[in-house]
Amino acid sequence: MQARPRRKEEKKKPKKKKLEQSDPPRTGLSKFFPDGIYPEGEIQHYKDDNAWRTTSEEKRDEERRLQEEEHSTYQHIRKGAEVHRLVRAHARKTIRTGMSLTEIAENIEAGTRALAEGDGLEAGVGFPTGLNINHCAAHFSPNAGDTTILQDGDVLKVDIGVHIKGRILGLCIPAFGKRGSTVRLGELGGLIQETMESYEVEIGGKVYPVKPIESLSGHTITPYQIHGGSKGKSVPLGRGRVIESGDCSHYARIYDAPNVPLRLTSAKSLLKTINKNFGTLPFCRRYLDRLGESKYLLALNHLVAQDIVCAYPPLFDQIGCKTAQFEHTILLRSTCKEVVSRGDDY
Repeated sequence: MQARPRRKEEKKKPKKKKLEQSDPPRTGLSKFFPDGIYPEGEIQHYKDDNAWRTTSEEKRDEERRLQEEEHSTYQHIRKGAEVHRLVRAHARKTIRTGMSLTEIAENIEAGTRALAEGDGLEAGVGFPTGLNINHCAAHFSPNAGDTTILQDGDVLKVDIGVHIKGRILGLCIPAFGKRGSTVRLGELGGLIQETMESYEVEIGGKVYPVKPIESLSGHTITPYQIHGGSKGKSVPLGRGRVIESGDCSHYARIYDAPNVPLRLTSAKSLLKTINKNFGTLPFCRRYLDRLGESKYLLALNHLVAQDIVCAYPPLFDQIGCKTAQFEHTILLRSTCKEVVSRGDDY
């Protein structure tokens, strides 16, 4: 008999370990979505006079064509939404009294940059992290040297911005107000105001009426521009009006700024830095510090004075009151409305 060679025992291949997100979240999302398809948001159908959009073949074809173009695909804003859900979930879990606002902001922004897999014009932070306490309603982010500590009993509004290829997604914790297109803006604002004013809040045994902030509202968002228009309201327990006050942290280059000669060499240099790293995306002074800029306040103020850069100072209601915001980012598609920022939290 002819001897047969013994078969080598096949080694079992080790099972591929399922990829898990790190804690804090720092693993880029493309590793979890290699096909580039990200979760769809909450769909709300058009109603009444716009109900025809839902079944229109023309509108469906319009959407299909949009998805074929790199600059208009919905996947950019959906990736931003997934980044936002992870970042805000970690923020909710980790923010505690005794933390500095700088620590909170930097943790949020580090997560945003890592998950979005960018730190500039391609992807990353969509606007400075807003950390607005009590009667401060909006546009506060700590500058270098800020020593503000979150205290027990403070109402903190955390405004987080993400962008993917200029598609900005913003959402504030807490928030109130949606943006849609099936009613006139004045009509929509009236419905929001009526809803807000139907509530009361009890604090320390005393009942307070809820008022909308008349001069603070939601806004449309266009590529690389966070403020495209106004619609919506926020909720205060004060006089219902805000004023600009305090040290400015938020800035943005004006997209249609005039081409004016700059007399300061430092202003020319700073504008180059802004154009290269932010374009028309909002930025704050901490971001300039991070890029190695120093002694730039004179140059920055000169750019503001020349209407090249817009300053957005903090917005305050009266001292002692509490303000809150609730907002979502809504994609107004041809066939429906997609609340892209919706999550299990709200």
